[in-house]
Amino acid sequence: MTHHGASDLFDVVVVGGGPAGATAATDLARGGRRVLLLDRAGRIKPCGGAIPPRLIRDFAIPDELLLARIRSARMIAPSARHVDMPVGDGFVGMVDRAHFDPWLRDRARLAGAECRDGVFERITRDEANLATVHYREGKDGPAVSVRARLVVGADGATSPVGRAEIPGHAKMRQVFAYHEIVRSPSAEAHDGTRCDVYYQGRLSPDFYAWIFPHGDTMSIGTGSMQKGFSLRSAIRDLRAATGLDACETVRREGAPIPLRPLKRWDNGRDVLLAGDAAGVVAPASGEGIYYAMLGGRLSAQAAEAFLATGDARALASARKSFMRLHGRVFWILGMMQWVWYRSDGLRERFVSICKDKDVQQLTWDAYMNKELVRAKPAAHARIFFKDLAHLFRWVSP
Repeated sequence: MTHHGASDLFDVVVVGGGPAGATAATDLARGGRRVLLLDRAGRIKPCGGAIPPRLIRDFAIPDELLLARIRSARMIAPSARHVDMPVGDGFVGMVDRAHFDPWLRDRARLAGAECRDGVFERITRDEANLATVHYREGKDGPAVSVRARLVVGADGATSPVGRAEIPGHAKMRQVFAYHEIVRSPSAEAHDGTRCDVYYQGRLSPDFYAWIFPHGDTMSIGTGSMQKGFSLRSAIRDLRAATGLDACETVRREGAPIPLRPLKRWDNGRDVLLAGDAAGVVAPASGEGIYYAMLGGRLSAQAAEAFLATGDARALASARKSFMRLHGRVFWILGMMQWVWYRSDGLRERFVSICKDKDVQQLTWDAYMNKELVRAKPAAHARIFFKDLAHLFRWVSP
């Protein structure tokens, strides 16, 4: 392996090659910047793998990466009653992160980014005040250092870059997620166009469990903030209850997922965060891929402005732009999670609300296109009052 010296100077070193990091690296390389994308080999994140049409459009995702097309979601209450929510026009795409992430990294490479397998260790500054990124080649390989005008930390919820450089990062609240990828049973045994979402305290006391089809395989997962709750036992129970315990397990993965966007994504100098490292996972839904890729794109734009002007204040524009676009939705979803995910009685009511056609329409509109449809204020008002009625038990569930 070639040993790269500290004389290597990059415009941007991106640490982490998931959707956020790979997108930032691609956009910056396409803009003619000298980019190093540093990723740890063999890392696959536990993830249901759902991607909305807006992502497929905005980030030009090819059909061959879509392992399934979802046409409906089934919400399952603690009592086992369920509500089916048809998507209507269009579909939700399903990807497997084991294939999706490497494809995104290849796209960054084709755009001109240099990609290396390495484990980030630390950042120091030289006498010219330039950041020097220290990492190890492979897992136990030689120590390497490269210099960068800017470092983008896209290295996950427990981001070593964020913890070292952004005050308060270590206090970021997290859900821990775990899933098992299994071989899909026959089409008769399970509908490959439907996502099942379980709102049951025994499977997650404060989040939800899921069964998402990926064509030949499926993701069976859950998440929780509660330290003592056994995610593995919950998945064992869910598999047994659904007859999926007989299916071959392909792989198992666990990882923390952040609960809300950080107050600061940059250090006011030469480090900017993106994706899970910045906390951009939607509350209540846990959706992260779209927000990670958008965050990567906005970080690339902020990086471009910073590199062009040398003004570190430009780095704050990534978070400002993101919150302007999605802050309101994140706030609403956060309230939803806080209100409805606290007990099985509330979860039962939440699922019964999902029967409402207004709720279904608005949910899919917001999810598919990432916009709260402002043209429908009457529907918003109706939903708000229905929500209150359910919450205060003015109606029977």
